[in-house]
Amino acid sequence: MIQYYHFSEDGMIEEFHPRKPASFPDEPPLVWAIDETHRPLYLFPRDCPRVVFWKGYQTSESDLEKYNVHARMVIAIESRWLERLKEATIYQYTFEGSLFSCFDQNAGYYTSHSTVVPISVQKLEGLPLLLTEERVELRYLPSLRMLREEIPKSSLNFSMIRMRNAII
Repeated sequence: MIQYYHFSEDGMIEEFHPRKPASFPDEPPLVWAIDETHRPLYLFPRDCPRVVFWKGYQTSESDLEKYNVHARMVIAIESRWLERLKEATIYQYTFEGSLFSCFDQNAGYYTSHSTVVPISVQKLEGLPLLLTEERVELRYLPSLRMLREEIPKSSLNFSMIRMRNAII
């Protein structure tokens, strides 16, 4: 059975109602979920800015070397978020996959136009260890500015999350 996930700092959500997505203002209200492959991108406090990059089909060896990519994926956060990451508790909501359709395969986004009831909720703590178990290299930087500017110009697959909260 295919499953998708939603992550929240709120562990008491009984059902997810479609909402208007701020990042996609032209879309109708949707319930959002993420696939298993992209799950590590959301093992963070919600507002934590992060730059994530990994090897894709088109990634050059020179970019892998330049950005020192040896793990499944690299996630960079600002150093000021380290303590909050260590102390954070988040909740992983699991959904039945047949309720969702693919919105963006590269990003791992899946959506539903209907209210969705999770099939389970799991409390997650010790997020840095969970990331290590997912074969993610976590990097702590004073600023994400350089990566924010350079990674989109590279051949790496990438995602940038909550960058409005970054020190730029």
